[in-house]
Amino acid sequence: MSPWPAIELGKVAEIAAGGSAPQDPDDFSKVGIPFVRAGSLKPLIEGAIVESSLELLSEDVAKKHRLRLFPAGSVLFAKSGMSATKGLVYRLTSPAYVVNHLAAVIAGPNLDSGYLRHCLQVFSPTCLIQDEAYPSIRLSDITLMKIPLPPLDEQKKIADILDRAEALRAKRRAALAQLDELVQSIFIEMFGDPMKNPRGFNVVKLSEVSEVSSGLTLNSQRRSKKENLFPYLRVANVFRNKLDLSEIKYIHISDSETNKYMLKKDDVLIVEGHGNIEEIGRTAVWKGEIANCAHQNHIIKVRLDENYMRPYFASYFLNLYGNKGYFYYKSRTTSGLNTISTNKVRDVEIFLPPIDTQLMFEKIVLEIERRQQSQQQSLLEINNLFDALLHEAFTGKLFSNQFFDRKIEKGVKI
Repeated sequence: MSPWPAIELGKVAEIAAGGSAPQDPDDFSKVGIPFVRAGSLKPLIEGAIVESSLELLSEDVAKKHRLRLFPAGSVLFAKSGMSATKGLVYRLTSPAYVVNHLAAVIAGPNLDSGYLRHCLQVFSPTCLIQDEAYPSIRLSDITLMKIPLPPLDEQKKIADILDRAEALRAKRRAALAQLDELVQSIFIEMFGDPMKNPRGFNVVKLSEVSEVSSGLTLNSQRRSKKENLFPYLRVANVFRNKLDLSEIKYIHISDSETNKYMLKKDDVLIVEGHGNIEEIGRTAVWKGEIANCAHQNHIIKVRLDENYMRPYFASYFLNLYGNKGYFYYKSRTTSGLNTISTNKVRDVEIFLPPIDTQLMFEKIVLEIERRQQSQQQSLLEINNLFDALLHEAFTGKLFSNQFFDRKIEKGVKI
């Protein structure tokens, strides 16, 4: 429980909405002042608006549309539409115009805007949504919303500590992204561009060095049976060169089907169907993380003859080659779902480097993945510590930077 008084937000800040977006594309310019839409509120970095991703408006256009310029430090969040349910809270890093789907909170002299942003992440305005089917937040309700209000010096101290913790999280995420880019760079260095084959490797169809097969169909009859339940992989589990196994579902598979649909270590998995055509063909390697695991029909399984081709080479090749157009142009669309057939996957032309070179690349990938796992564990620790900091901050226990220095800088290796 907070030791500080709960103050209505409208008593320490101005609450306003943005204006209507210009309809004429010519109103947007390459030079001007950032214009923030609801879709701009994406977690690219912690809590700030990334100006390079925003549209720009000239002052003349803004004046024509009667748009108000909000100052740097204004705290933004969506007040209508599905974006309102996500609870993303951002702080303007420079003056900007704001679309009317966003609420802007301008801190008064007794409220620090950095503290306000963190406060609204904990005491989220989403609690003001009355009907999630048609989500919206009224400005009048935001005005009456209560927040804990410590002395101004304490607010700034809390904001500084939480900002520093967020910077550590951002640093860890950036390090993970750099490792992903490193592997792709190493692939290009060792094998060349998959679209050009500059090393002149022999080219084969994927079917010449593998068995390509579809997965099980999830029909109502299969779903209704409660015996012989096995875990299976879905599109939501397979990404480019990585798997997300945080949510695994189970389905009935008969004894006669197990050999056909069960995965084996080093199978290469390809996304066969997706609503977004750019996600067709994303590929990852199965490492046997879950025993007796199958795959559904929107995941194509490629079982390689490893005397000729290794799974990590194939996965990175397909993600680079397919992402540059093959799966995009070979896919078809029915009922809003983009798909690539198993025959099209069999027909992929893939070059065939020496197996020793592929094994060398695989060794590098596995070492980098080991480092990524260490980074991921560190990120998890930082996230847990950040949650602890939030609790300490808004229960009045975070009175100095000592908690942060002890728990974060000394407790987590950077």
